[in-house]
Amino acid sequence: MKKSLKYREMIADVRRVVVKIGSRVLIQKTGRPDVRRIRELVADLARIRRSGREVAVVTSGAIGAGMEALGMKERPTALPDLQMAAAVGQCRLMSRYAELFGKQGFKVGQILLTHSDFQHKIRLTNARRTMETLMRNRVIPIINENDAVADEEIRADLALGDNDFLASLVVKLIRADLMVLLTTVDGLREHLPDGRTRRVRYVETINEKALGLVKGGASPLSKGGMQSKLKAAGNVAEAGCMTVIANGRETGVLTQIMAGTDVGTVVLASGV
Repeated sequence: MKKSLKYREMIADVRRVVVKIGSRVLIQKTGRPDVRRIRELVADLARIRRSGREVAVVTSGAIGAGMEALGMKERPTALPDLQMAAAVGQCRLMSRYAELFGKQGFKVGQILLTHSDFQHKIRLTNARRTMETLMRNRVIPIINENDAVADEEIRADLALGDNDFLASLVVKLIRADLMVLLTTVDGLREHLPDGRTRRVRYVETINEKALGLVKGGASPLSKGGMQSKLKAAGNVAEAGCMTVIANGRETGVLTQIMAGTDVGTVVLASGV
C-alpha cells in the first residue's frame, strides 16, 4: 500500500496528460451516447486543463454512436457498414464534445488519424505540430482513429482498432507524462483461489506474469480489452510515461487520479 501511494505521488509532477475514453464508457448498451457520463468526463477534463496541465483526449465511440443513429442493433462486420457508422457517429460525437467543452470555456479541435499516418514522416510531423499548437492555445485536441477511411485498422486487433494502441502512439508523439485509460472496470483485477478478485494497485513491469492476470474479452461495442490496455501501457512505459487504468463510469475518477487517490491500476514508467 505504501509503495502504491508513493507511485501515485508522482502524478503531482505531471504536466501533459493523454486521456483515452473507451466506447463502453461513452456509449450505452443500446449504442446511444451516454450524455450524462460524457458531461461529467468533460467537466473533469476541464478541471485538469484549468490546473495548468495540458490534456489531449483520445476518444472511442464513433461507430457506436453511428450504430444508434442508423438503427443498427449489432456492430456491423462488413467494412463499408463500419465506415458508414463511423462517418455518421463521428459528427455526433464531436458535436457533443464541442457543446460540452464550450460550456466549460474551452474550444476543441478534431484530429483524425490512421495507422499509416504514423508511418509517414511528414504527416506525423504535421499531426504533432497541430496538437502542440492546439494545446498551446488552450484548445483541447480530440483524437480518434479515422474509421471512415480506415481499411485493415478498423478490423485488426493489432492495429488501431481498439484506440488503446492509438493512445500510446499519441503519448509518444506529443511526449506526454501520463496516459489514463478509462474503461468500465476499476483496473486490472487479480483472481484469487477462492474465486473472488481484487484490484491490482500497481504494476511495475508489463511482462507475461502481468498479462497472465487478464481474464475475459471485449464487448460488441468495443474492440479493446484489459490485455490491449496493458500492452499500450507497456508501450509508453518505454518512453518514460506512467499509465493509470481506471473505471471511467465512476464519478470524478479523473479528478481522483490527478489528486493521487488510490483508484485504478498504476503502471510505472520504465526505470522508476
